Amino acid sequence: LYDIGFRSIFLITLISVFTGMVFALQFIVGLERFGLQLYAGQVVGVAIARELGPVLTALMVAARVGSGIAAELGSMSVSEQILAIRAMGGSPINKLVVPRVLVTTIATPILTVYAIFIGITGGMFVTMLEAGVTARFYIDQIRQTVEVYDFFSGVAKTVFFGFFIGCIACYQGLITTHGTQGVGSSTTRTVVYSSIVVFVADF
Repeated sequence: LYDIGFRSIFLITLISVFTGMVFALQFIVGLERFGLQLYAGQVVGVAIARELGPVLTALMVAARVGSGIAAELGSMSVSEQILAIRAMGGSPINKLVVPRVLVTTIATPILTVYAIFIGITGGMFVTMLEAGVTARFYIDQIRQTVEVYDFFSGVAKTVFFGFFIGCIACYQGLITTHGTQGVGSSTTRTVVYSSIVVFVADF
């Protein structure tokens, strides 16, 4: 959980804050034509809570964590460590797969909650600078617009995202063959397949 969750915080922070800032900036430009730039916070809050926060967090988990799991298990597979576990009467599924899938399932929603708050905060700074609103006004807009359902619907689906990423990464790692070249291929497939599954599952 430390490796997968805590060590991903810096990357999630970076992605979330700039996503919130860019998204707020673009909506302020669009709403300014109608004189509604003051209310950009409403759109930013709903978009980040329901879609951008969960999906971008899952993609970052797939890129950083999924690839790492696939590479680790792939290296164990090509060096016959998986066979050694079986030879000693152990279960590779119980020892290697279950803990990793469980942690990705737990860590992804936690990281998503963090990403949502950071993204909304990044949007707040841009909205304050570009639209001339106060932090209190921005937060009031968020509270009026982002309902509990919006927040939990965004977070809840990341449980499935994390589960899918963990399963794909472990599977690709376990079926790795052909030495180090196979490890690289498994890592690439993990990121590609996980990203596709995240978007399909999100829809």
